[in-house]
Amino acid sequence: MSTKSFPLTLEELRRIADEYGTPFHIYDEQGIHDGVKRLQNAFAWNKNFFEYFAVKATPNPWIMDSLKSINVGADCSSLAELALSEAVGLSGDEIVFSSNETSDQEFIKACELGAIVNLDDKSLISDLRRLDLHPDKVCFRYNPGPDLAFGNDFIGKPQEAKYGMTKEQLMKGVAWARDEGIKYIGIHTMVISAELELTGLLGTISMMFDLANEVRERTGVTVSFIDFGGGIGIPYRPDQNGVNIEALGEGAHELFNQKMQGFENTRISFECGRYITGPHGWLVTRAIHHKKIYRNYIGVDACMADLMRPGMYGAYHHITIAGKENQPEDFVYDVVGCLCENNDKFAIQRHLPEIERGDLIIIHDTGAHGHSMGFNYNGRLRHQELFIRTDGTIQKIRRNETLADLFATLDYPGLKKE
Repeated sequence: MSTKSFPLTLEELRRIADEYGTPFHIYDEQGIHDGVKRLQNAFAWNKNFFEYFAVKATPNPWIMDSLKSINVGADCSSLAELALSEAVGLSGDEIVFSSNETSDQEFIKACELGAIVNLDDKSLISDLRRLDLHPDKVCFRYNPGPDLAFGNDFIGKPQEAKYGMTKEQLMKGVAWARDEGIKYIGIHTMVISAELELTGLLGTISMMFDLANEVRERTGVTVSFIDFGGGIGIPYRPDQNGVNIEALGEGAHELFNQKMQGFENTRISFECGRYITGPHGWLVTRAIHHKKIYRNYIGVDACMADLMRPGMYGAYHHITIAGKENQPEDFVYDVVGCLCENNDKFAIQRHLPEIERGDLIIIHDTGAHGHSMGFNYNGRLRHQELFIRTDGTIQKIRRNETLADLFATLDYPGLKKE
């Protein structure tokens, strides 16, 4: 039986599905706000604490604007994400720009917005010089390599990752920024992802506090900014427990008191995406076919173009059948989409209630890295996004794609774009 909650009644969901059609991603603004405020309260002991929303998780300006209203900035990794941040009125140290293999255009835009420019490699300093760019806020991304004393299998070994600098490279970067007269200098890392245990999260914090002290000892710079990256996971399975955010804040406070004398004015930050929107978004799709051969297959009107995590990573997303949440899960199905790829499956050999044509199927925890990872293979079109506002109203925040959208970059006589 499912322990996953959904914010709409069956009647409300049916009304929305009838009005807007299926499939759609739908997000709960109140749930998003509650999760953010929980994180902010847990770290309120640091007067400068700031959350940067990882835009890549759910790059929609309506959601970003909603987050801005509760004092959340943007973690950007591309020109498009910078443009979205600008559109909702973010600028300066409300934006941290963390990219890799960065284009000139992206550097120019980040500096134009006054963002914290997080340098992924020492060679990027040469790019800034070549472009005659002079950011007044810089940060350096740390890759601890084999020295990492913790971690998780989801993100892999740091020494195999393309991100970040060695400690020696970072020290040289900080010294360069100091000699350039840059007053706002920070450090950043991202060494775990989707973590549910405190060990790795507090390990990241402890590692970065130690690094801040070593930076000060070796360069004389007291960093203005420490960014722990994201990494806070969510419980995708009903039997999993989420991160104890209050305990995380308490543990971080203890580490700060132990290690960080003289850093009282340093901003500490996370750049969570999954934790912020992940559990407060759902993909709602409709059963349209039942095929019985060597297995029972339920075909739905969504596909990997709407949610590729299960097919790409083998990721688990919980599934409930609207109105049948309390029925016995006596049937075993593969829940599949229409893509011409055999891994276009939302669930494999999943125990579920009996599914009939027309049933609304709710795929949980798709609020981050769901719609944003969509694609157009087979010419499949990505679908709409809806927002349950705090007053209970439903807002369409992205329409369905059309053939005109798909063919917009093609110039071919006779190609119908309807």
